[in-house]
Order: sequence, then structure tokens, then C-alpha cells
Amino acid sequence: MSQASASLAAPRAAVSPWPARYRAVRAQSQALCAPLLPEDTVVQPVIDVSPPKWHLAHTTWFWETFLLKEYAPGYQLFHPEYAFLFNSYYNSLGSRVNRADRGTLSRPPLADVVAYRAHVDAAMAALLARTDLPPAVYELVELGLQHEQQHQELLATDIKYILSTSPLAPAYLKSASSADSDDAIVSPLHAKEAAWLPVPGGIYRIGFQEEGFCFDNELAAHDVLVAPFELQNRLVTNADYLAFIETGGYRDFRYWMGEGWDLAQAEGWEAPLYWTRRDGAWYRFTHHGLQPVAPAAPVTHISFYEADAYANWAGARLPTEAEWETAARHFGATPAGGTWLESQRFDPQPLPADADPAQCHQLLGDCWEWTYSAYHAYPGYSRAAGALGEYNGKFMVNQLVLRGGSCATPESHIRVSYRNFFHADKRWQFTGIRLARSVDSVNI
Repeated sequence: MSQASASLAAPRAAVSPWPARYRAVRAQSQALCAPLLPEDTVVQPVIDVSPPKWHLAHTTWFWETFLLKEYAPGYQLFHPEYAFLFNSYYNSLGSRVNRADRGTLSRPPLADVVAYRAHVDAAMAALLARTDLPPAVYELVELGLQHEQQHQELLATDIKYILSTSPLAPAYLKSASSADSDDAIVSPLHAKEAAWLPVPGGIYRIGFQEEGFCFDNELAAHDVLVAPFELQNRLVTNADYLAFIETGGYRDFRYWMGEGWDLAQAEGWEAPLYWTRRDGAWYRFTHHGLQPVAPAAPVTHISFYEADAYANWAGARLPTEAEWETAARHFGATPAGGTWLESQRFDPQPLPADADPAQCHQLLGDCWEWTYSAYHAYPGYSRAAGALGEYNGKFMVNQLVLRGGSCATPESHIRVSYRNFFHADKRWQFTGIRLARSVDSVNI
């Protein structure tokens, strides 16, 4: 489940912030789907990708199931079968449509899903207008907002995958924003050579340590012993990764884990997802259609296997989860300056030409960074009882941790302790690489 690290009691201010926050988050989900045709919202090309219509309905089912049915007396379900259609993976809440079959749901039509959202939003507005709600309600509201923001990131990445499967290569947005055009004037064509920054060894505390909300997988905060290491001051760029491609990185088994090598050969991988070669040049599919590969932009849409192979080829390695969080705290990482969902760029951006090489950049935003750490429970972790106990705990096996957020992550959703997790073969998220290397403590 997700949880608040501190009680979220009813606010004492004259005007409660909850209704406005609720409206803003719900509006963002629908805005993400506004450029789509109704036909686009039904498609499910692969099991990892859910139809946009399903995301809009599932997030609405979440509010209905965990808030309205429990705390809004007299609430009337919009449709009695929607719980079966739009439950995701909560076994304790009953049977549901198989994940791989979400794209078969031509009904209900998109218009009915929009009406469902309006029905639930009206009921939530009435609930949030009350002044007699117990603190548990506000904790669930916070969880619901965070849950919907997670699905906004999935919407952004799933929409990209869906549109990429069309031979027409349609653009989600016709052109980049004016902000992108301005940035293009000052952004370098090729990034500066990456610098190695030292991080002293020692005992460090990782996990959520601040006030406010966190997911339960960020708890409990605990001490870790970290050996001295060095971290690159920026993400690996497309130009960096092109060198790996052009020197035969996808054809040399020595850099690869056996399982990754077998998968890359079976799938015919020769570049990141969405890349294609035309007339001797590399292009990639983006939210703005097919675009030339930008050399200075961070490489993205790569699996853990590709990230690890690149690191081996480069004579380095991926950081562990503890190293990543230690470095992020050591260098004072903040969301400021990162590329987030709100920018509507939907692409990691090149590091500015005047970026200080002595500082560590892009730790938050732009790309999720693969770590060399398995996703498992922290010491002291306790899974909650009931349906919400299924939120995180049951997935703590056979996956790798990613850190930092991406250009599809809402900015208010991220923090240094945030733990994302995917299987090693996944490529459809905005995943990237930051290199680390070990250092002999005698030389520190």
C-alpha cells in the first residue's frame, strides 16, 4: 500500500486545500488524453501497456472503492460491473478482467468513462466539503492523488507506445512547445564529457526521513554502509550510447548478462526502443512524431540488460540503490531544473551548455535511472492489512529498483527516497543510465 508518514488530519485553514488539489490532479489525467482519438484510447499493443480509457476508469474506480463506498453514506455506484472491469490487481476485492485483455473492452465507450469520472468527481466534491471527516479519510485522499499521478506517468508512456505501433507514426502533439524552441538555442549539440564526482564512504541513512506522504516501500529509514565510490555528473547521452552501438556493443556477448544476451538476440535488439535507421541516420519515435536522435539528450527507453551492458563496455558499473540515494542527498538533489510531466516536452532534455561540471546534474527528472539493486523490502517494512496491503509488498521479487523520476513524472510526485521498480527487460518507460565506479578507500 501507500501511506502517509505523518497524520494528514483535516486542515485548520479557512479554505481546505483538498478540493483544489483533487480537481487539479483529476483534470491532468483527462488533459493527457485530450489529444487522442476515441479509437486511440482502446488499444493495448502489449501486456505492459494499458489502454488510456482503462487508466481513466481505473483511477476513478480507486476513488469509488476506497473513499466513496466507505465514507459517503448513500453513494450510488455508477455501474455495478465496473468493479470487475477496472480493478487492477487487488485480489481481496474480487475477480477482474485479465490484464492482457484490457484492450478487448470496446464497451463501455469513452463517453461513458468520462461520465463515470464526472459522477465520482461530484461525489468526491461533496465528501471533501464536509468538515467532520476523520484523519483516515485525508490519508486515503492523499494516497488517491499519488495513485492517480502514478497513472498519469503510465498514461504518458503508454500513449507513446500505442501511437508508435501505427505505421503512420502519428504525433501526439504536433510540435514541441515554444519553451523547447528557446532551449534549442542554448542547448549543446554534443554534451560535455562526463565528469566523475567522488562520494565519501561511510554509514548513511536512506529511506523516507521527511514530513508528509511517502509510499510504504520507502520505509523504514535505516542505516547502510557505503564504500567510497564515484558517480558521473550527468546521464549517459545518445551520443555516448551511439558509440556503444557503433563499436558492436549489441554484437559482443562479453558485455552482457547471459539472460540479457539471449533476449537481445531473440528480439533482434540493435538500439534503444523507438530507434530506427533511415538513409544511414538514426531517428526515434517521440510524442512529436519521428525525430532525429539528439546527440546531447540523455539516452532513454533501454532495459536493465542494455544499461548493464553499456556500463561494462564503458569500464564502469551501475550504482546500487543505496549509492544513488546517498549521492542524491550528498549533492543536495532537488526537482528544480529537471524535466517533468508538466513541461509537456515528454522527452529528457540535454544538459545546458553552461552546466557546472563540478555539480551532479539530472538526478531528479528526465530519466528513471537503473540501479544494480533488487527490489525488496527495507528492514522494518510492514505490509498493511486489507486490500491496500497489496499496493507494493507483493511485487517485491524479481525486479530492479530505479530512481529519480522522469520527464513523464509529475514534479510534485517525486522525492529522493522514491523507489520505482521494473523487470529487467522493460523498455517502454523513460529509463536511462548513470555510471558509477568503485574507488579504493586508500586513495580517497
